[in-house]
Amino acid sequence: MNFIYFPSLVISALLTGLSAGLFYSYSCSVNLGLNKLPGAEYLRAMQQINKAILNPAFFASFMGSVLVLILASWLSYSLQHAFQLKMLLTATSIYVVGVLGITIFGNVPLNDALANFDISTATSSEIARHRILFEQPWNNLHTVRTCCAFAAFVFTLISFYKAN
Repeated sequence: MNFIYFPSLVISALLTGLSAGLFYSYSCSVNLGLNKLPGAEYLRAMQQINKAILNPAFFASFMGSVLVLILASWLSYSLQHAFQLKMLLTATSIYVVGVLGITIFGNVPLNDALANFDISTATSSEIARHRILFEQPWNNLHTVRTCCAFAAFVFTLISFYKAN
């Protein structure tokens, strides 16, 4: 088991770092650019982005983080690395609740509602209303999950301290 312990830490750090980086870069570039678009263009762009992100590369880091964090936590427990176990359980909890949970129960329902909104037949007031119902709640949830992804990454990095 010891021979897969360190690689599990490295892969955990890599995957949580990729997720944190994706969410961070989205926050400081994509959201800022989208914010400048008129209502219909904003909603169309978000519809397309929400489709495009559902790809194997995204799922590998997004879901892989959970799986490898759990594995690394279990290995820390099995090898009696108490400090690493605490750090990895903290990272796992933050990631599962603050990244995965918020995405599944917050962002995805908003994305689904947006996907079902027909922009081509909507009036300008319906478009404006839908943007208000979508944009700020989605961005607020995204900010929380970005912070949580960053925190999970930091706790994963801290688990390297005294790693055997």
